[in-house]
Amino acid sequence: MAIPSVLQRILERKREEIAAGKALNPMPDLVARMRDCAPARGFENSLRQALASGPAVIAEIKKASPSAGVIRADFQPAAIARSYQSAGAACLSVLTDRDFFQGDASYLQAARAAVTLPVLRKDFIIDAWQIAESRVLGADCILLIVAALEQPLLAELLGLARESGMDVLVEVHDEAEMERALQLDNGLLGVNNRNLNTFETSLATSERLRGMLTGEKLLVTESGIKTAADVKRMQASGINAFLVGEAFMREDDPGHALQRLFF
Repeated sequence: MAIPSVLQRILERKREEIAAGKALNPMPDLVARMRDCAPARGFENSLRQALASGPAVIAEIKKASPSAGVIRADFQPAAIARSYQSAGAACLSVLTDRDFFQGDASYLQAARAAVTLPVLRKDFIIDAWQIAESRVLGADCILLIVAALEQPLLAELLGLARESGMDVLVEVHDEAEMERALQLDNGLLGVNNRNLNTFETSLATSERLRGMLTGEKLLVTESGIKTAADVKRMQASGINAFLVGEAFMREDDPGHALQRLFF
């Protein structure tokens, strides 16, 4: 399985982080703490409920990215979360990767504590230890990136997350990855329109992969949604669930930007 070079660098660093994390918080300790966690908020259910009356928006809280650098210098996760909730977001996504996105686990905790919306932990999950860590942090959903995982591990992590009560957004970038994702017993698929080799975004990616959907699976389009025309284009192809971050993060009032774009 060929992994894009930027993703390889991220995963190499992530393995180092996981090793350090296991030393500080051994797996048995995390598992014990999981028993005291409140039930997860239903992430997929929240999206489906929103779709009954309009677009379902996963509003992202993101300070920086490898391709864009710092996106929002005035970064207050709790305030941003409240702004998104008041504007009609169905769910939140919070970046927790430190080295490449300037995220932090505390951002997820602060955002989730400020609202009643379900929250996706946006990170590079490659180890069972991270599943337990995510649940202890309060995540209601995790991201599993098909490009980062061999199929047996992908299926294993999906199962562990579901057993813990979390939903899973399985992310794909092309047809081959979509075929792998469709083999999984999971209802939530994300199509990332960003090419991991070139960093270019193309909404045509979501349009192509939408045609591969089977059953009742829900597709979320990610990356490159910037204008009302982009939203209409996706809706014309049958996609009405969106994950948007950068377009909101660059605005003074992220919630107002969300409302303007979708409602």
